[in-house]
Amino acid sequence: MLKVGILGGGQLGRMLLQAAKPYEVQTHVLENDPECPAAPLCDYFTLGDIRNFDDVYAFGKSLDCITIEIEQVNIEALEKLAGEGVVVIPEPRVLRLIKNKIAQKAYYQEHQIPTADFVITQTQNDLLQHIPFLPAVHKIGEGGYDGKGVQVIKDATELSKGFDAPAVLERMVPIKKELAVMVAINQKKETAVYPLVEMCFDPTLNLLDYQLCPAQVDPSIATHATQIALQVVQEFRSPGLFAVEMFLDQQDQLLVNETAPRVHNSGHHSIEAIDSSQFDMLWRILLSLPLGSTRMRNPSVMINLVGSGVTGTAHYHGMAQVASTEGLTVHLYEKKISKPGRKMGHMTLLGSDMQHLQEQARELKKSVSVSGSSER
Repeated sequence: MLKVGILGGGQLGRMLLQAAKPYEVQTHVLENDPECPAAPLCDYFTLGDIRNFDDVYAFGKSLDCITIEIEQVNIEALEKLAGEGVVVIPEPRVLRLIKNKIAQKAYYQEHQIPTADFVITQTQNDLLQHIPFLPAVHKIGEGGYDGKGVQVIKDATELSKGFDAPAVLERMVPIKKELAVMVAINQKKETAVYPLVEMCFDPTLNLLDYQLCPAQVDPSIATHATQIALQVVQEFRSPGLFAVEMFLDQQDQLLVNETAPRVHNSGHHSIEAIDSSQFDMLWRILLSLPLGSTRMRNPSVMINLVGSGVTGTAHYHGMAQVASTEGLTVHLYEKKISKPGRKMGHMTLLGSDMQHLQEQARELKKSVSVSGSSER
């Protein structure tokens, strides 16, 4: 039985472990929180820091294979493990590239992949040299995640919002839609592509609010998005599951925003809506099994459940009212503490008519919420 390790024990690790049940695999998780969402579901839990060399190396040296649920991991330890024969998916060099937004943008430029114009800044003072480039989005090179590490700078009066660290200053694009394509590639270089999805973001939190599958775009745009995503992933020359996020501008041009080298929020609907979910697909890659089917079973809307109010014990509101909604599945991540903007769960709604699904989703968002409380 193969021993597979997951670096990170959040909701992505939890859902990955839920998808492991049909397979003969021994699962291991490394995380610094013993009460993390993934801890109850793995075969073996190790308390440690996924960013620490010694912790990652000690965790991985007795395993057959390692994957990640977040990019902020110790790459040097993974490189050493890979050199000693542990299979790391995706490969450490790809994680190193994607982990750094500066390197990621250079990759798109090098391989002639369409992306928004950008310049590189090393310090906050560098922004003074690029005032004509504004309005733009400043993205910190390393460490950003879930809307953090991103600042919109509209004009010279907002330069103080920028990062005093290596970063990408990306020209702001008039966006019509934000889209994403999940691509799976196995160790034989075979690929499977998921249907294009449309992502709608919360403008305040800069987090995915809800997502539509299929994306409501012309079929030619969907075809082109798939071609671009395949180009992005195939140039990595590494097995793995990748989410390629794109902008569709006002002229219907597609621009790659960024790529995630793992299971991703834009693919959560696949648990119910696609024959082989993104989590099932990753197990197939890790275990060298045939890739699954990406056939869409039904159109869907996925709605994130995000913490509101104050930080404290999590309380879920409105669950009883929506429990009987036809086509609805609720996923709670078992996080005990709710924080403003923290992902606490998601809901996936299946149906046949996308317009009706969106109307239902708006009502569901009004009915269900998560808040923190100081009560114990």
